[in-house]
This record gives sequence, C-alpha cells and structure tokens, in this order.
Amino acid sequence: MSTGEMFQRRTEFESESDGPRSLIESTYEQLSLDIIHGKYGPGDKLRLQPLSENYGVSVGTVRESLSLLVSDGLVLTQSQKGFRVAPMSLVDFEDLTKARVLLEASALRDSIVSGKDDWEGLVVQAYHQLSLAERRLEANPIAGFEIWEQRNQEFHDALVSASSSRWVQKFRVILYKQAERYRRLSTARRVSPGVLAHSEHEKIFELAIARDADAAVEALSFHIWSAVEFLKGRGLILESPDKES
Repeated sequence: MSTGEMFQRRTEFESESDGPRSLIESTYEQLSLDIIHGKYGPGDKLRLQPLSENYGVSVGTVRESLSLLVSDGLVLTQSQKGFRVAPMSLVDFEDLTKARVLLEASALRDSIVSGKDDWEGLVVQAYHQLSLAERRLEANPIAGFEIWEQRNQEFHDALVSASSSRWVQKFRVILYKQAERYRRLSTARRVSPGVLAHSEHEKIFELAIARDADAAVEALSFHIWSAVEFLKGRGLILESPDKES
C-alpha cells in the first residue's frame, strides 16, 4: 500500500477482536503516516501511554509498532530514553538520496530490460494520472499536493514494477517514505516541488517507454536529486540535525 493510498484510507483502527497482528500493522501504518505528515516533528518524544490513548490500542501494541518504525528509520530508540522521531537534516537527506538513487536506478534499468507490455501499459497509465494531478497542483500547490503525492508514488512504483529483486523493492519503499517526509517540508512554506517536476517526469517517461535504459536512469537520478536542491535552495532544511536536548 502506498503512503498516498494509506492517507486516503485513514479509517478507525480495527477492534481488539481482529487480533494483535492486525492491530500492530494498522497502528504502525497510522503512526508512519503521522510522522511523515509532520504530526510528530523531528526529535519529538513518543511516549507510550499517550500514544496508547490517542490510537485506542494497548501500550504493547504501540511498542511493537514503534519498533517497526525503528526498522524503517522513522523512529529512534535509546536505552532508558524511550522512542523519539528521527531527526531531519540536509546531511541525512543527501545520504538517503544517494542510497535511493542507487536502488531506483537499478530497479528502473531492470524493468526497462525485462518489462513486457503489461509493464509498459502500467507506466503509461500512471504517467497519465500524474500529469492530470500536476495540472491541478499548478493551479493550487497546497490543495493539490496530497493527490499529487499519491500519483507521484504510483508513477515511480510503476517505473520499477518489473524489477525482479525483492530486496531492492523492499528497501526502495523505505527510502521513498523517508524522501516523502522531506518533500512535505515544502508544504509548510506553501511551496511544492511537484510544480517544477512535470518536465522531469515527462522526460523519464519518454525514455523509459523508448527502452533507453542509460538515458532513463540518468534522467531519474537527476530528478531524485532535484528534490534536495529544491529544499536546499529555499532554506527549508537545516545542514545538520539539532542536538538532542
């Protein structure tokens, strides 16, 4: 499930009778969304009892959910200090972008080489939906951001959907979530990177459909790095994280 889809389907949590695993998964998804969307800011302490009350689940369920988020890199834990939201910084964003480019490039190249007609059809459909969302975003960057974010992820997912590597797919999803958290910094200042991204998406799409793997990978890498330059150029992110208080 994409983060955009999860945002659209934010419903009440399953009851205790649905079992501990489903409760952990739903609580994990909701906490993940709330961190990515900025409800809990970088460095915020995540106290078990208040979270238990807020989400209507047991303390044990919250603890298990936070442990999953530690694996995703969205939450940190320290002995005797509990859980807190992972910090954000330009240094961290550049680091995760390097890793993301490596994974996305590998998956895109694999998809272009091995993708069949169904892959191509999926890419065409996703690009069309993204283009529509980008028009709405240009008209209203704030109101159109959520649907654009969803369509943006669907396009990126479609591009790499023919990649056969389970591990590449798994870790690129984790890094995409991290990158989305950084992209959302722009909406707090009422600007959006999506307004500037259409020409980049168009180029990636055309090269992927033309099966030009080298050029498509180069265009995708430039596109992913452009988000770093967008935030850096507008002073939307600290060079390094604030020291823990």
